[in-house]
Amino acid sequence: METKIIPLNDLHEKLGAKMVPFAGYLMPVRYSSDIEEHMTVRNGVGVFDVSHMGEFKVEGPHALDLIQRITSNDASKLVEGQAQYTCLPNEQGGIVDDLIIYKIKENDYFIVVNASNIEKDWNWFSKYNINGAVLKNLSDDYCLFAVQGPKAKGVLQKLTATDLSAIKYYHFTIGEFAGIANVIMSNTGYTGAGGFEIYVHKKDGEKVWKAIFEAGKDENIKPIGLGARDTLRLEMGFCLYGNDIDDTTSPLEAGLGWITKFTKDFTNSANLKKQKEEGVKKKLVGFKMIDKGIPRHDYALKDAAGNIIGKVTSGTQSPMLGMGIGLGYVSTEFSSPGSEIYVDIRGRSVKAQVNKLPLI
Repeated sequence: METKIIPLNDLHEKLGAKMVPFAGYLMPVRYSSDIEEHMTVRNGVGVFDVSHMGEFKVEGPHALDLIQRITSNDASKLVEGQAQYTCLPNEQGGIVDDLIIYKIKENDYFIVVNASNIEKDWNWFSKYNINGAVLKNLSDDYCLFAVQGPKAKGVLQKLTATDLSAIKYYHFTIGEFAGIANVIMSNTGYTGAGGFEIYVHKKDGEKVWKAIFEAGKDENIKPIGLGARDTLRLEMGFCLYGNDIDDTTSPLEAGLGWITKFTKDFTNSANLKKQKEEGVKKKLVGFKMIDKGIPRHDYALKDAAGNIIGKVTSGTQSPMLGMGIGLGYVSTEFSSPGSEIYVDIRGRSVKAQVNKLPLI
């Protein structure tokens, strides 16, 4: 498959970004160092270009019916200007993708999906669209900039008359931003550091990117790559599709029971409800290393006797904690916070402890 490029590819190369293939796109993985970029977001403000993400529109009188039929959360509860985290369960009990639904207005929804799953999700929406909701794939039309960190709101406020303080978490507004009309300003993010995600048509992408950096120069704003995005989300315990959740992991096993609402029928809801009643055999947990070592994807997790009880799905060295941290599936009896588990790091059993999320 040919690797796609995001609209501001040339700009990132000029900024010195190391560009790597990710989810079918050439993406900036870092500009300076992962740790420096991580701390910029935790303490100041940084900007991720995540324009590889997919965007769909679902419109018309059957829009909500379709969304309700294929997603696990209850989108009927959304009001205009509200966003909702949800997932697409498959028929076998796993997850097609996790996504965010934005309710623009009645019968008008904006859906944001993972870059690696754009075609898969589009086919899923289309397969279940039996009543004729109007579907549009806008994935090639948008730039998406995640402006994250405690100083993000102050920087962005210089570029819009919209009161950003009035936009609650997981809410959004559409208005003028950096002189451009119809920009989506969303109080969402994947870092736990606060901030906004800015959706703008790709023709205006470079203008908006440069305006954000001009507005943030006094705050030492920096471009941030995917390397720091991964360590930031891991400290918060946010799932990454393809690592922590996939076609074989149920939302209940993944700790996503809070987005799985049995007040309606949706794909495989009867089996998932049964799973909830009977209890899951494995659970996704966060853990911190007690002994020195960095957990990595697919490392085995063991009990004190050396029996395999699960595996690491994501792991890294936490810049905030100065220790190894990870997410992984373990047998349910080892899933309580405080449980001691062991990570098999190249044949050595290295002690860790299950922790409540977030890990910082």
